[in-house]
Amino acid sequence: MKLLLLSNSTMPGEPYLDYPKNEIKKFLGEKSVTAVFIPYAAVTFSFDTYCEKVEERFAEVGHHIKGIHTFKNPVKAIEEAEAIVVGGGNTWQLVRMMHDQKLMNPIRERVYNGAPYIGWSAGSNVACPTLRTTNDMPIIDPLGFDCINMVPFQINPHYLDANPEGHGGETREQRITEFLEINPNCYVAGLREGTMFKVEDGKIELIGERSCRIFRKGQEPYELKAGDDFSFLLP
Repeated sequence: MKLLLLSNSTMPGEPYLDYPKNEIKKFLGEKSVTAVFIPYAAVTFSFDTYCEKVEERFAEVGHHIKGIHTFKNPVKAIEEAEAIVVGGGNTWQLVRMMHDQKLMNPIRERVYNGAPYIGWSAGSNVACPTLRTTNDMPIIDPLGFDCINMVPFQINPHYLDANPEGHGGETREQRITEFLEINPNCYVAGLREGTMFKVEDGKIELIGERSCRIFRKGQEPYELKAGDDFSFLLP
């Protein structure tokens, strides 16, 4: 398996997908690749618009994407994909449409058979066993919480350590603690913006300048940084 799982697409003040573009280039290799792009997480703008934004940045580093909604047979498109890219947005809609199109198992099979997978935000959530550590509102019935299950742990993208000033609701850490109370045998990785996991050859590494916060029921949350050992996430 080759996975590149990003917390977010864009850093404040930067162009779309600018910060990860060189990692994307290295991950896909020197030979030009045309990936199947899944834009289903887009809610307030069209899939075509989403594809144009992503294609612009991928083309800048020598690669390309084609939206899955442009294929007559989405399952066949996945089965024949050189690579698979899943964009961020609303995870609930993304999962609903992936269930509607019956894409979860074909994506898993294609990735296990060698196709690189890139996801950001919601696209990273769906690489996990379930969508239950997303930050998004449940705007639609997802027809089940199960996702692609390519990694055995959960990611919380856009992880924040505390609430904004003046906000008195639960912190992200408290919400994750609630998840672990119900799901005690799972690790959750709080993936801060500007960071990503790369999984390749059975190994996992954190890329980025910020640390990752690790949660497990019965343990105090702790920090790991790039270069630390994350192998426990892939038993």
